[in-house]
Amino acid sequence: VVEDSARRYSSFLTFLYQELMAQSESLVAEGVKKLRRLMRQHDLQPRSRRRFTVTTDSRHDGPIFPNLAADMELTGPNQLWVSDITYVALPRRFAYVAIILDAWSRLIIGYAIGPYIDAGLTLAALTSAIASRNPPKACVHHSDRGSQYAAERYRRCLNDHGQTGSMGRKGSPYDNAKAESFMKTLKVESVYPMDFQTFEDVNETLPRYFEEVYNKRRLHSALAYLSPMQFEKQHASQGGQSSP
Repeated sequence: VVEDSARRYSSFLTFLYQELMAQSESLVAEGVKKLRRLMRQHDLQPRSRRRFTVTTDSRHDGPIFPNLAADMELTGPNQLWVSDITYVALPRRFAYVAIILDAWSRLIIGYAIGPYIDAGLTLAALTSAIASRNPPKACVHHSDRGSQYAAERYRRCLNDHGQTGSMGRKGSPYDNAKAESFMKTLKVESVYPMDFQTFEDVNETLPRYFEEVYNKRRLHSALAYLSPMQFEKQHASQGGQSSP
């Protein structure tokens, strides 16, 4: 039923729900949100065509920061922040997500979700990260060369809080590998299985994934199989620098 509905209908969950209702009286009272949860529990995923949009526009006249992140050896939190933007395809539009991670612990320290891919989106993520971490003056902020990160008001915010800008090479995702890796994880674990229909669905679901699943419970082999939050707490308990 899952694969057949995915092939025939663009609004997958709605029509899958209708077919299951016809086949099982026990699902008559269930809604689409309940159906999504059941699908996740049984590892059922629709096979649908994924829409694509460009999130990095490096064709701008803004300044380009040198790549300071490449040679950094991290020993604690708030030494290097990495940032990136992705999108969530909706039936008639896109929702955009900007995130900032602490590169040492992989902890999501700031994020923003919005209908537009502009400097306002990235600035909202940066503002939330600064509010939650109160970074020291030596903190390096790394990104790609997108216009959102080269915007004057974004650079002014970095400067006002003593952060040093850093950018990767043009067209080189490896220079921002940790942020890129997180975005892939986000898509696989929280975007592709959900078949979001509205911006409100995205805005309600993704923050829970960031805060309750990824930061608190998702284990990383690079962190000795601890979650980002567990890794930071362990570091602090052993006498290391703690995050605010």
